[in-house]
Amino acid sequence: MVILGIDPGLAITGYGLVEEKDGGFVRLASGCIRTTRDKESPMRLEEIFNSVDVLISQYRPAAMAVEQLFFCKNVRTALQVGEARGTVILAAAKNKLALFEYTPLQVKQAVAGYGAAGKSQVQKMVQMLLRLPECPAVDDEADALAVALCHLQHRRYHEAIGGSSKK
Repeated sequence: MVILGIDPGLAITGYGLVEEKDGGFVRLASGCIRTTRDKESPMRLEEIFNSVDVLISQYRPAAMAVEQLFFCKNVRTALQVGEARGTVILAAAKNKLALFEYTPLQVKQAVAGYGAAGKSQVQKMVQMLLRLPECPAVDDEADALAVALCHLQHRRYHEAIGGSSKK
């Protein structure tokens, strides 16, 4: 099963495609969709949408897992992240892709085993779980991989107790 994890943002949207295979996890692809400030917001959102749409077409994931918006002190940043989230969610809907949302706390608990884990702890666990030679260089990429891993871990748990991974 392939999952597309997304850490949304207007300037940088992290993505990670993770496959559950033979009881373990494999990174198929990961990176960042970067938009520049010299473009108007609608053009930047279109870039994000088109890039996510291509990833979905290319890798055919079974579901998309997106990090939920957390509290932001800066209202403008929160609105921009919300717009980017909406764009990513629209790409999932357009492609009839199941969508799952996780809070940062849920992601940290699923990946690092501790809801208050720091960024470096989460990155190190992503590296270990995916058997990567080094941690992803950009936080947004590592966070997207962590969101995908979170969904796969939740799915395993729900299957083990005989339930569904749907919210």
